This record gives sequence, C-alpha cells and structure tokens, in this order.
Amino acid sequence: MTTEIGKANGGGKEEAELSKTLEQAQLNGGSNGAAADGAGAEGQNGSSASKKKKKNKSGSAKKKAKALRAAGVSSVKQTEPPSIGLSKMFVDGCYPVGEMQDYDESKFDENRKRETEAEKKERYRLLQEGEGNSLDNIRRAAEAHRQVRQYAQKAIKPGMSMTDIANMIEDGVRTVVEAEGMERGIGFPTGLSLNEVAAHYTPNAGDKRILQSGDVLKVDIGIQVKGRICDSAFTLTFDESKKWDPLLDAVRAATNAGIQASGIDARLGEIGASIQEVMESHEFDVDGKTQHVKCVRNLNGHSIEKYSIHGKKSVPIVAVPNLDTKMEEGEYFAIETFGTTGRGVVVDAGDCSHYARRGNPNHSNFRVSSARPLLHAINKHFGSLPFCRRYLDRVGEKNYLLGLRHLVQLGVVQDYPPLTDIPGSMTAQFEHTIFLGPSKKEVVSRGEDY
Repeated sequence: MTTEIGKANGGGKEEAELSKTLEQAQLNGGSNGAAADGAGAEGQNGSSASKKKKKNKSGSAKKKAKALRAAGVSSVKQTEPPSIGLSKMFVDGCYPVGEMQDYDESKFDENRKRETEAEKKERYRLLQEGEGNSLDNIRRAAEAHRQVRQYAQKAIKPGMSMTDIANMIEDGVRTVVEAEGMERGIGFPTGLSLNEVAAHYTPNAGDKRILQSGDVLKVDIGIQVKGRICDSAFTLTFDESKKWDPLLDAVRAATNAGIQASGIDARLGEIGASIQEVMESHEFDVDGKTQHVKCVRNLNGHSIEKYSIHGKKSVPIVAVPNLDTKMEEGEYFAIETFGTTGRGVVVDAGDCSHYARRGNPNHSNFRVSSARPLLHAINKHFGSLPFCRRYLDRVGEKNYLLGLRHLVQLGVVQDYPPLTDIPGSMTAQFEHTIFLGPSKKEVVSRGEDY
C-alpha cells in the first residue's frame, strides 16, 4: 500500500525543486525553514531593495514554504524541554498533515467507486464546515503530541517518580498546544501504566512509585483542540538486555495492521481479525521461557467524537465474525492494540485515578453536600473530557473524595480503575488516531518514532 507524508502537488521542474527543498530541510532538522520562508539573515538595517524582494516572494518560494510546513518543518525549532507554543512555530495556522494512506477500494460499493476526484474534494470541504471541524484542529493536536512525546521519550529514565513523569508530559502539553480552558489542552489524564497494568493508571497525589529499569511503561497522551482529540500511545522499556522489546514489536505491528485494515466501509469485526492474526503470530524467549503474545481481548479501539474520547463504535482487537458494523466517511478512530504475556484478559484492580462525567447525568438528588459544587467544578474545567484527581487538585478542589464517590454512586460520574492482567505478566500498547477522509485515510498522529 502506498503511503505519503505531506505530499506536495506540483509538476516538472517545480516538483523537483520542492523535493530537493524538503530533503535538505529534513537533513538539517528544519534549520533551513526560515530561509525557505523568505526570512533571510539580513540585519535590521537591510537594504530597501532586499525588503522589496522579500515582499514580492515568488510563487515558487511560496510553494516551497508550504511544502516545508506540510512535511512538518518549521522555521522555529522546539526547545528541550518544550517551551514554545505551536502558534509561534506555524504562524499561518496550517499544521503538518499526517500519513496519508490509500483505501482498499474493493470494500467500496459501486456508487463510491464511480465518484470523481472533484466530488471527493467537495466532500472534504463540507466535512470541515462548522465550528471546530477544520482538520487543522486535529493536526494541531497531533503536532503537539509529536513534539511532547519526542522529548518524553528522551527524558523518561528509571529513578524518576511517576508523578514527575506525568507532570513533565502534561506541562509540555499545556505549553506546546497553548492550553486555554476548554478551547484546547489536555484531552485526558496521561496514562503511565506499568508492567501487568495495561491502562488507566496515572499517579494520584502522594503516589511515591519510582520507575524501575525492568519496568515496561505504557505512555498514553491525549491532546484536544476545539474538542478534536488526538489519542496516541507508545511503550518504553529500559532494561539493557531489551528482553521485552519483541513484545513491543508485536504490538506495534498489530496496530499498523489495524490501521491498514481500517477504512470507509471496513467491518469492525474484520479489523479485529487482522489485528489478532498479526499480534498472536509473535513469540519470543525470556530467561529460557517462551512467551506467546496474546491480544488483551477485552480492550478495544474506539471512535472519537468532539469532546468525547470514546464514541459510539468500538474496534475489537480480536476476530468478531458477526460484528458487521462499518466505519464511515468523516469518522475519527483511535486504533489501539494491547499485547500481553499473561492470560489476555484484564480486570479492575488498584486505586482509581481516572474519571469522566457522563453525557447527560441526572443530578438532582445529592445527599453529600460537597457533591454539587464538585460537579460544578467538573463541568467548568473538564466538561465531558476525562479527568483525574491531580487535575482536581490543580484547579483548587479540596476534600472532594467523599463528593466524588457520591457522584460515582449516583452514576453522574464514571470511574475507570486501572486495568490489570495477572501479576508477573507484561503488557504493551501502541495507538494512533486516524481520520477517514473521502479519498484517503490520514494517520494524523504518525511520526518518525512510531
């Protein structure tokens, strides 16, 4: 299957020049982006002739600048740790396009097969109409994700506390995406699940756990811009022997298989079969014992809706023959897979940290006095987005545990405890967000790392 990242349209000589510019910019880590944008090395006393030349930038130079942006090259380089907001790096508000993949058109019905490119282009335009529907929103979230995780992958080391890791990532998210209330910011609590814990662990206040060199760490980061959530995850190991890296390879390959199988009119049950086939074909040895990789069969990918991380559709990671529900044009999905060396089923275990307000809760019969003001704070700061206890602490809530438990008991708030396989097993996760456009699917969160 053909893939293309930030492909620039052009022809002949101009196309060759664009390709050359992109290659040079990528080799230089984006350092030539300013030159391509016409921002030369002139001092403040540059000649008027130079200014006029700069003002009258040629069409070819503009195309080169646009191509650089599409390839994810900015004239401003991010710092370590991240301290520059994306609006200062992409001043025109156009953010890098993700990986574009062709559809398997054999799944299309006859009407879709007969559609022209002009019709598909018009539907792209229509899909982006309305507040918050521009693809630049999800692309901005995805670019923030790439920049934050790039630093996190370098900075996370054994000996760090889980709280310090979470704060480092979340501070980076708020800075890079330029967090502003519900307009943009964190999409859900940063997942930092370890070893047999597959998902839904983030440290609560007072958590003293320290990352160990033998740990397998899942890092699940969510970033939203105008309600469009980029949900993407990766797994890290730190043991010099790299004995668990084959588990990561299996899960990464299974996620990519799920992405490849996804598309307009693709059946969800068949996507699960594609994922399972790849995942469970892997086995490896650890300390003389053969480890058979299994799918965590009660965890799924999911559709993503505005300000709602879990939409109405679930994407299984095992075969479900009778699940004929199809993906549709214009939908967003999180394609995520979990592999394990354990039994392949997770259960709730451990201290809960993740919560989310239900869609339209009935909240008229409170028996705990702190519940009502707490719900007001949840509505104000998080709405329908997931949150954790640390976030309540951050916005100044105090002595809220009794009220929070009451909201859970009433069904106003849903709790999401850590999801755990058997002790001694190891789990891994990889995840990407995709958008199903009229002519291609876009893996919006794709990066050079995974």
